[in-house]
Amino acid sequence: MERLDRKIEDLILELQDMVNDAKAVPLSKERKVIISGDRIFDILDEIEDNLPAEISYAKNVVADRDAIIAEAKRNADEIVRAAEERRRIMVSESEITRAAEQKAKDIIADAKKKSSDMHKAANAYVEDIMRRTDESITSYAQEIRKARQNLKSSMKTN
Repeated sequence: MERLDRKIEDLILELQDMVNDAKAVPLSKERKVIISGDRIFDILDEIEDNLPAEISYAKNVVADRDAIIAEAKRNADEIVRAAEERRRIMVSESEITRAAEQKAKDIIADAKKKSSDMHKAANAYVEDIMRRTDESITSYAQEIRKARQNLKSSMKTN
């Protein structure tokens, strides 16, 4: 993931360097430059080729989240089943029975709380990963738009 970020960042820096190092158009009010459109389009194509990996990564994060939630639900269901089975097995005099029923309820409540906590933690983790991925993709998209705008501006002056 970091290698991919570096590749895209390097390409964006290359675009910026091309614009910064380009020869200025004489007698222009704004900073207009002459650059190779072919090379810029090649770089933009490389950036676009790398972006789907970011999107694929985000999809994998969502799939991991779903797997974590499914596993937490299976664990919670198993704990609940075990608690209910344990409650049925514990048959005794009224005092022992009441204590066993309370213990089973406590175990079920604890299992439900653990399941809820695991679900919340999984969602928070996935939300954080998706937020960072979204910020990264948004940043790259802004850089691409900026580079394209610079290219269009420089091409209009030619």
